[in-house]
Amino acid sequence: MDTLEELNRRGFVEESIDPTLDLFAEIEKLKKEKNAIILAHYYQDPDIQDVADYIGDSLGLSQEAARTEADVIVFAGVHFMAETAKILSPEKKVLLPDLKAGCSLADSCPPHLFKKFKEKYPDHLVITYVNCTAELKAMSDIVCTSTNAVQIVESLPKEQKIIFGPDKNLGAWVAKKTGRDLVLWNGACMVHEIFSREKITKLKERHPNAKFIAHPECEEAVLQMADYIGSTTGLLNYSIKSDAKEFIVATESGIIHQMEKANPTKTFIPAPPNNNCACNDCPYMKRNTLEKLYLCLKNGSPEVTVPEHIITEARKPIERMLEISASLGL
Repeated sequence: MDTLEELNRRGFVEESIDPTLDLFAEIEKLKKEKNAIILAHYYQDPDIQDVADYIGDSLGLSQEAARTEADVIVFAGVHFMAETAKILSPEKKVLLPDLKAGCSLADSCPPHLFKKFKEKYPDHLVITYVNCTAELKAMSDIVCTSTNAVQIVESLPKEQKIIFGPDKNLGAWVAKKTGRDLVLWNGACMVHEIFSREKITKLKERHPNAKFIAHPECEEAVLQMADYIGSTTGLLNYSIKSDAKEFIVATESGIIHQMEKANPTKTFIPAPPNNNCACNDCPYMKRNTLEKLYLCLKNGSPEVTVPEHIITEARKPIERMLEISASLGL
Protein backbone atom coordinates (compact mmCIF):
# COMPACT_ATOMS: atom_id res chain seq x y z
CA MET A 1 0.00 0.00 0.00
CA ASP A 2 1.25 3.48 -0.86
CA THR A 3 2.36 5.79 1.91
CA LEU A 4 0.44 9.07 2.15
CA GLU A 5 3.50 10.90 0.82
CA GLU A 6 3.73 8.63 -2.26
CA LEU A 7 0.00 8.97 -2.87
CA ASN A 8 0.12 12.76 -2.68
CA ARG A 9 3.13 12.88 -4.99
CA ARG A 10 1.63 10.60 -7.64
CA GLY A 11 -2.01 11.53 -7.05
CA PHE A 12 -3.50 8.05 -7.50
CA VAL A 13 -3.23 4.43 -6.34
CA GLU A 14 -0.79 2.50 -8.52
CA GLU A 15 -1.55 -1.20 -8.56
CA SER A 16 -1.57 -3.83 -11.31
CA ILE A 17 -5.04 -4.85 -12.51
CA ASP A 18 -5.86 -8.22 -14.06
CA PRO A 19 -6.56 -7.34 -17.73
CA THR A 20 -9.40 -9.90 -17.87
CA LEU A 21 -11.27 -8.16 -15.04
CA ASP A 22 -14.66 -6.67 -15.98
CA LEU A 23 -14.17 -3.27 -14.36
CA PHE A 24 -17.82 -2.25 -14.82
CA ALA A 25 -19.00 -5.35 -12.90
CA GLU A 26 -16.29 -4.97 -10.23
CA ILE A 27 -17.16 -1.32 -9.65
CA GLU A 28 -20.88 -2.21 -9.27
CA LYS A 29 -19.94 -4.91 -6.74
CA LEU A 30 -17.68 -2.55 -4.74
CA LYS A 31 -20.35 0.15 -4.69
CA LYS A 32 -22.79 -2.25 -2.99
CA GLU A 33 -20.15 -3.57 -0.56
CA LYS A 34 -19.06 -0.11 0.55
CA ASN A 35 -22.40 1.73 0.23
CA ALA A 36 -20.71 4.07 -2.23
CA ILE A 37 -22.09 6.42 -4.87
CA ILE A 38 -20.23 7.62 -7.96
CA LEU A 39 -20.83 11.22 -9.05
CA ALA A 40 -19.41 12.12 -12.46
CA HIS A 41 -19.10 15.45 -14.22
CA TYR A 42 -20.18 15.74 -17.85
CA TYR A 43 -16.53 16.28 -18.84
CA GLN A 44 -15.42 12.81 -17.71
CA ASP A 45 -14.52 9.99 -20.11
CA PRO A 46 -17.58 8.14 -21.51
CA ASP A 47 -16.68 4.95 -19.57
CA ILE A 48 -16.78 6.84 -16.28
CA GLN A 49 -20.06 8.56 -17.19
CA ASP A 50 -21.55 5.14 -18.00
CA VAL A 51 -20.64 3.67 -14.60
CA ALA A 52 -21.76 6.72 -12.57
CA ASP A 53 -24.90 6.86 -10.42
CA TYR A 54 -25.35 10.52 -11.20
CA ILE A 55 -23.96 12.62 -14.06
CA GLY A 56 -24.26 16.39 -13.99
CA ASP A 57 -22.76 19.84 -13.81
CA SER A 58 -21.52 21.65 -10.71
CA LEU A 59 -24.93 22.60 -9.27
CA GLY A 60 -26.50 19.18 -9.84
CA LEU A 61 -23.49 17.40 -8.39
CA SER A 62 -23.43 19.71 -5.33
CA GLN A 63 -27.10 19.01 -4.69
CA GLU A 64 -26.63 15.26 -5.18
CA ALA A 65 -23.65 15.27 -2.78
CA ALA A 66 -25.84 16.93 -0.14
CA ARG A 67 -28.70 14.45 -0.66
CA THR A 68 -26.92 11.12 -0.85
CA GLU A 69 -27.40 8.44 1.81
CA ALA A 70 -24.15 6.71 0.80
CA ASP A 71 -21.25 6.38 3.26
CA VAL A 72 -18.69 6.95 0.49
CA ILE A 73 -18.79 9.49 -2.34
CA VAL A 74 -16.46 8.80 -5.28
CA PHE A 75 -16.21 12.08 -7.13
CA ALA A 76 -15.20 11.59 -10.75
CA GLY A 77 -14.44 15.21 -11.47
CA VAL A 78 -11.82 17.66 -10.30
CA HIS A 79 -10.46 18.52 -6.86
CA PHE A 80 -12.66 21.54 -6.05
CA MET A 81 -15.79 19.44 -6.79
CA ALA A 82 -14.71 16.73 -4.35
CA GLU A 83 -14.00 19.48 -1.79
CA THR A 84 -17.55 20.82 -2.30
CA ALA A 85 -18.95 17.34 -1.66
CA LYS A 86 -16.88 17.10 1.54
CA ILE A 87 -18.07 20.54 2.69
CA LEU A 88 -21.71 19.50 2.21
CA SER A 89 -21.22 15.99 3.67
CA PRO A 90 -18.34 16.25 6.19
CA GLU A 91 -19.32 12.96 7.84
CA LYS A 92 -18.89 11.02 4.58
CA LYS A 93 -15.70 9.71 3.04
CA VAL A 94 -15.03 11.55 -0.23
CA LEU A 95 -12.69 9.92 -2.75
CA LEU A 96 -11.15 11.36 -5.91
CA PRO A 97 -9.62 8.87 -8.41
CA ASP A 98 -6.66 11.22 -9.01
CA LEU A 99 -5.71 14.00 -6.58
CA LYS A 100 -3.86 15.77 -9.42
CA ALA A 101 -7.19 16.37 -11.20
CA GLY A 102 -7.03 20.09 -10.52
CA CYS A 103 -8.53 23.05 -12.40
CA SER A 104 -6.82 25.84 -14.33
CA LEU A 105 -9.59 28.26 -13.30
CA ALA A 106 -9.31 27.43 -9.58
CA ASP A 107 -5.51 27.76 -9.88
CA SER A 108 -5.91 31.23 -11.44
CA CYS A 109 -7.22 32.59 -8.14
CA PRO A 110 -4.80 31.97 -5.23
CA PRO A 111 -6.70 32.67 -1.97
CA HIS A 112 -3.95 34.88 -0.45
CA LEU A 113 -4.08 37.21 -3.50
CA PHE A 114 -7.88 37.21 -3.60
CA LYS A 115 -7.90 38.22 0.08
CA LYS A 116 -5.89 41.37 -0.78
CA PHE A 117 -8.16 42.05 -3.77
CA LYS A 118 -11.26 41.72 -1.57
CA GLU A 119 -9.79 44.15 1.00
CA LYS A 120 -9.79 46.91 -1.66
CA TYR A 121 -13.61 46.69 -1.88
CA PRO A 122 -14.83 46.47 1.74
CA ASP A 123 -18.44 47.39 0.89
CA HIS A 124 -18.77 44.70 -1.82
CA LEU A 125 -20.52 41.34 -1.51
CA VAL A 126 -18.38 38.46 -2.81
CA ILE A 127 -19.93 36.00 -5.25
CA THR A 128 -17.61 33.21 -6.32
CA TYR A 129 -18.17 30.72 -9.09
CA VAL A 130 -18.19 27.17 -7.69
CA ASN A 131 -15.06 26.38 -9.77
CA CYS A 132 -12.71 27.52 -7.01
CA THR A 133 -10.94 26.10 -3.96
CA ALA A 134 -12.63 25.46 -0.60
CA GLU A 135 -10.46 28.24 0.86
CA LEU A 136 -11.85 30.73 -1.65
CA LYS A 137 -15.42 29.63 -0.95
CA ALA A 138 -14.74 30.26 2.75
CA MET A 139 -13.97 33.91 1.85
CA SER A 140 -17.25 34.32 -0.10
CA ASP A 141 -20.77 35.49 0.70
CA ILE A 142 -22.51 33.43 -2.00
CA VAL A 143 -21.29 30.70 -4.34
CA CYS A 144 -22.85 30.36 -7.80
CA THR A 145 -22.68 28.08 -10.83
CA SER A 146 -22.98 28.87 -14.53
CA THR A 147 -26.57 27.58 -14.27
CA ASN A 148 -27.67 30.07 -11.61
CA ALA A 149 -25.13 32.96 -11.70
CA VAL A 150 -27.46 35.40 -13.48
CA GLN A 151 -30.41 34.64 -11.19
CA ILE A 152 -28.28 34.91 -8.04
CA VAL A 153 -26.97 38.36 -9.05
CA GLU A 154 -30.52 39.44 -9.97
CA SER A 155 -31.82 38.25 -6.57
CA LEU A 156 -29.69 40.92 -4.83
CA PRO A 157 -30.72 44.58 -4.44
CA LYS A 158 -29.62 46.76 -7.40
CA GLU A 159 -27.59 49.03 -5.12
CA GLN A 160 -25.57 46.07 -3.75
CA LYS A 161 -21.95 46.28 -4.93
CA ILE A 162 -20.53 42.92 -6.02
CA ILE A 163 -17.12 41.31 -6.53
CA PHE A 164 -17.38 38.35 -8.93
CA GLY A 165 -14.64 35.75 -9.25
CA PRO A 166 -12.70 33.86 -10.32
CA ASP A 167 -13.92 33.62 -13.97
CA LYS A 168 -13.75 36.96 -15.80
CA ASN A 169 -15.58 35.62 -18.89
CA LEU A 170 -18.51 34.26 -16.92
CA GLY A 171 -18.49 37.47 -14.84
CA ALA A 172 -18.57 39.68 -17.96
CA TRP A 173 -21.45 37.62 -19.41
CA VAL A 174 -23.39 37.89 -16.11
CA ALA A 175 -22.75 41.66 -16.02
CA LYS A 176 -24.07 41.97 -19.58
CA LYS A 177 -27.16 39.83 -18.86
CA THR A 178 -28.03 41.62 -15.62
CA GLY A 179 -26.91 45.17 -16.47
CA ARG A 180 -24.98 45.19 -13.17
CA ASP A 181 -21.53 46.65 -12.68
CA LEU A 182 -19.44 43.79 -11.27
CA VAL A 183 -15.85 44.00 -10.05
CA LEU A 184 -14.19 41.02 -11.77
CA TRP A 185 -11.22 38.91 -10.72
CA ASN A 186 -8.95 38.22 -13.72
CA GLY A 187 -9.23 34.41 -13.88
CA ALA A 188 -10.17 32.01 -16.69
CA CYS A 189 -10.47 28.37 -17.73
CA MET A 190 -7.82 27.34 -20.24
CA VAL A 191 -10.21 25.06 -22.14
CA HIS A 192 -12.86 27.74 -22.69
CA GLU A 193 -10.32 30.43 -23.58
CA ILE A 194 -8.80 28.48 -26.45
CA PHE A 195 -11.69 28.36 -28.93
CA SER A 196 -10.90 30.10 -32.21
CA ARG A 197 -13.48 32.59 -33.53
CA GLU A 198 -11.91 32.34 -36.99
CA LYS A 199 -12.05 28.52 -37.11
CA ILE A 200 -15.61 28.48 -35.73
CA THR A 201 -16.64 30.94 -38.48
CA LYS A 202 -15.22 28.58 -41.13
CA LEU A 203 -16.90 25.59 -39.49
CA LYS A 204 -20.24 27.44 -39.50
CA GLU A 205 -19.79 28.14 -43.22
CA ARG A 206 -19.33 24.40 -43.83
CA HIS A 207 -22.34 23.58 -41.64
CA PRO A 208 -24.79 26.44 -42.33
CA ASN A 209 -27.71 24.73 -40.55
CA ALA A 210 -25.77 23.91 -37.38
CA LYS A 211 -26.61 25.72 -34.15
CA PHE A 212 -23.55 27.12 -32.40
CA ILE A 213 -23.87 26.61 -28.63
CA ALA A 214 -21.35 27.86 -26.05
CA HIS A 215 -20.56 27.85 -22.34
CA PRO A 216 -20.40 31.32 -20.70
CA GLU A 217 -16.77 30.66 -19.64
CA CYS A 218 -15.86 31.28 -23.32
CA GLU A 219 -14.48 34.66 -24.37
CA GLU A 220 -16.84 37.45 -25.40
CA ALA A 221 -15.80 37.25 -29.10
CA VAL A 222 -16.92 33.58 -29.18
CA LEU A 223 -20.11 34.18 -27.18
CA GLN A 224 -21.19 36.90 -29.64
CA MET A 225 -21.49 34.20 -32.33
CA ALA A 226 -23.57 31.78 -30.26
CA ASP A 227 -27.17 30.78 -30.96
CA TYR A 228 -27.42 29.67 -27.34
CA ILE A 229 -25.24 30.29 -24.24
CA GLY A 230 -25.64 28.12 -21.16
CA SER A 231 -24.19 25.79 -18.55
CA THR A 232 -23.32 22.21 -19.50
CA THR A 233 -26.81 21.09 -18.44
CA GLY A 234 -28.30 24.05 -20.33
CA LEU A 235 -26.40 23.08 -23.49
CA LEU A 236 -27.52 19.46 -23.17
CA ASN A 237 -31.18 20.46 -22.67
CA TYR A 238 -31.02 22.87 -25.61
CA SER A 239 -29.68 20.11 -27.87
CA ILE A 240 -32.62 17.88 -26.85
CA LYS A 241 -35.32 20.53 -27.32
CA SER A 242 -33.97 22.12 -30.51
CA ASP A 243 -35.26 20.99 -33.94
CA ALA A 244 -31.76 21.47 -35.38
CA LYS A 245 -29.96 18.36 -36.58
CA GLU A 246 -26.39 19.68 -36.20
CA PHE A 247 -24.64 21.48 -33.36
CA ILE A 248 -21.20 23.04 -32.98
CA VAL A 249 -20.36 22.78 -29.28
CA ALA A 250 -17.99 25.23 -27.53
CA THR A 251 -17.25 23.62 -24.21
CA GLU A 252 -15.22 20.64 -22.97
CA SER A 253 -15.87 17.79 -25.41
CA GLY A 254 -16.91 15.29 -22.69
CA ILE A 255 -20.49 16.63 -22.79
CA ILE A 256 -20.88 15.33 -26.36
CA HIS A 257 -21.20 11.75 -25.03
CA GLN A 258 -24.46 12.64 -23.23
CA MET A 259 -25.66 14.76 -26.17
CA GLU A 260 -25.21 11.82 -28.54
CA LYS A 261 -26.91 9.40 -26.14
CA ALA A 262 -29.91 11.76 -25.78
CA ASN A 263 -30.03 12.62 -29.52
CA PRO A 264 -28.96 9.59 -31.59
CA THR A 265 -30.15 11.17 -34.87
CA LYS A 266 -28.30 14.48 -34.37
CA THR A 267 -24.68 15.41 -35.13
CA PHE A 268 -22.39 17.16 -32.63
CA ILE A 269 -19.17 18.83 -33.69
CA PRO A 270 -16.66 20.03 -31.06
CA ALA A 271 -15.71 23.70 -31.64
CA PRO A 272 -12.09 23.93 -32.81
CA PRO A 273 -9.34 25.40 -30.62
CA ASN A 274 -6.90 28.01 -31.98
CA ASN A 275 -4.10 25.45 -32.39
CA ASN A 276 -3.73 21.82 -33.44
CA CYS A 277 -3.94 20.10 -30.07
CA ALA A 278 -7.04 18.55 -28.49
CA CYS A 279 -7.28 21.51 -26.11
CA ASN A 280 -11.04 21.34 -25.84
CA ASP A 281 -10.37 18.27 -23.67
CA CYS A 282 -9.62 19.31 -20.10
CA PRO A 283 -6.35 17.55 -19.18
CA TYR A 284 -7.35 17.66 -15.50
CA MET A 285 -10.78 16.07 -16.01
CA LYS A 286 -9.21 13.41 -18.21
CA ARG A 287 -6.69 12.40 -15.50
CA ASN A 288 -9.46 10.26 -14.02
CA THR A 289 -9.75 6.86 -15.73
CA LEU A 290 -11.93 3.82 -15.16
CA GLU A 291 -8.88 1.97 -13.78
CA LYS A 292 -8.08 4.74 -11.28
CA LEU A 293 -11.76 4.89 -10.28
CA TYR A 294 -11.81 1.13 -9.63
CA LEU A 295 -8.59 1.21 -7.55
CA CYS A 296 -9.77 4.27 -5.61
CA LEU A 297 -13.03 2.51 -4.69
CA LYS A 298 -11.24 -0.78 -3.90
CA ASN A 299 -8.61 0.86 -1.63
CA GLY A 300 -10.74 3.70 -0.19
CA SER A 301 -8.03 6.11 -1.34
CA PRO A 302 -7.07 8.84 -2.31
CA GLU A 303 -9.35 10.67 0.09
CA VAL A 304 -10.13 14.39 -0.12
CA THR A 305 -10.12 16.18 3.22
CA VAL A 306 -10.90 19.80 4.12
CA PRO A 307 -9.92 21.48 7.43
CA GLU A 308 -12.88 21.81 9.80
CA HIS A 309 -12.77 25.61 10.02
CA ILE A 310 -12.80 25.87 6.20
CA ILE A 311 -15.78 23.46 6.03
CA THR A 312 -17.70 25.66 8.51
CA GLU A 313 -17.00 28.90 6.61
CA ALA A 314 -17.29 27.48 3.07
CA ARG A 315 -20.59 25.77 3.81
CA LYS A 316 -22.40 29.09 4.44
CA PRO A 317 -22.09 30.57 0.90
CA ILE A 318 -22.88 27.17 -0.70
CA GLU A 319 -26.01 26.80 1.45
CA ARG A 320 -26.99 30.35 0.56
CA MET A 321 -26.67 29.43 -3.13
CA LEU A 322 -28.77 26.29 -2.65
CA GLU A 323 -31.43 28.28 -0.72
CA ILE A 324 -31.61 30.98 -3.43
CA SER A 325 -31.70 28.30 -6.16
CA ALA A 326 -34.49 26.43 -4.37
CA SER A 327 -36.52 29.62 -3.84
CA LEU A 328 -36.18 30.42 -7.57
CA GLY A 329 -37.07 26.86 -8.56
CA LEU A 330 -33.69 26.14 -10.17
